[in-house]
Amino acid sequence: MVSSKEGVSEGPLHQLARGAWQSLLIIGIASVVIGIMILAWPGPTLVVAGILFGFYLLFSGILQLVAAMGPQVGTGWRVLSIVSGILSFILAVFCFRNIGSSLVLLALWIAVSWLFRGMAVLIGGVEAAPGQSGKGWTILFGVLLLLSGVVLVVWPIHSIAALTLLAGWWLLFVGVVEIVHAFRVRSAAKHTLGEL
Repeated sequence: MVSSKEGVSEGPLHQLARGAWQSLLIIGIASVVIGIMILAWPGPTLVVAGILFGFYLLFSGILQLVAAMGPQVGTGWRVLSIVSGILSFILAVFCFRNIGSSLVLLALWIAVSWLFRGMAVLIGGVEAAPGQSGKGWTILFGVLLLLSGVVLVVWPIHSIAALTLLAGWWLLFVGVVEIVHAFRVRSAAKHTLGEL
């Protein structure tokens, strides 16, 4: 057990709750930073965009697995978050293996990843107790991720540069929503477990 600042022993449940919201916050910040970098250098950095997506997927996969272990998550959300995290690892390896030719296929893989993540978040929001703080934000975020995945699958993007700009803007938007969601999860964990 770890001692908190008040000298009270802190158990593993508190540590997991703290790790879950911090993981979501880091995912959001990473999304915003990568989105800004992609928008700042759209043309000359298509290869860099492939590498950045690879790193994003790698770190996102790690942090999704950490967030899935939080005590405030339901079984459905936990399982889908684990699947989404593993899928992110696989996609990161794919990105690093053949960056030049993988950018177009990467759009489909990103779409699939967002579809799985959207389902996981949406199920987590639906499974949340009625009146729980952040339930609406969780459901909204899940729906937005699902819609973004569908758009990337069906929208006829003919240019890799257009895909890069779309992904940059979308990562920026999703990152902001993820940061808000992280603080909602923190608030819910504080309410459930006491001050973190």
